Amino acid sequence: MNVLLTGAAGRIGTMLRERLPDYGVALRLFDREPLAGGIVGDVADAAALDEAFTGELDAVVHLAGQPTEAPWTRVREDNIEGAYQLFEAARRHGVGRVVYASSNHAVGFTPRGFEDLHPDTPPRPDTLYGVSKVFGEALARYYVERYGLQVACLRIGAFRDKPTAALMRGSSPSTTSRSRCSTRRC
Repeated sequence: MNVLLTGAAGRIGTMLRERLPDYGVALRLFDREPLAGGIVGDVADAAALDEAFTGELDAVVHLAGQPTEAPWTRVREDNIEGAYQLFEAARRHGVGRVVYASSNHAVGFTPRGFEDLHPDTPPRPDTLYGVSKVFGEALARYYVERYGLQVACLRIGAFRDKPTAALMRGSSPSTTSRSRCSTRRC
């Protein structure tokens, strides 16, 4: 499987770069930061994405963007314009599968505990960063409905190389029998 990995120099991108090839995944790397064998570019730049999408690709894992709350101009350019350009490039180049990195901040104002959050929890963003992730999820839904893309939106809550608490493994100590996955198909 040939996969374009945007945000390949980030924390999650680095972990995936190191592990996915062991599962037979051939990665094409894309980031603002130079990486050996990678393509340097900005995810909001359509021409840079066209270069990254050249050749055979089966899927995209989209991790690029502003990963935390930041001034609106930064969030807008990296996460809103970047998501739009990414989905458009996938559509233009016929890459029908996208994994979109969303965030728990898309539902951060939901008034309940982690154990009550379900994959279909409606948007209640707690930051402008969260608003940008809600936009990305809505954009993904549009590309699913309009163009038939297959998209998985992952509402990431925390990331470490290895989980440091039960919550980070997707379960709480008292309710390990029920899944706590906050992955949702857009």
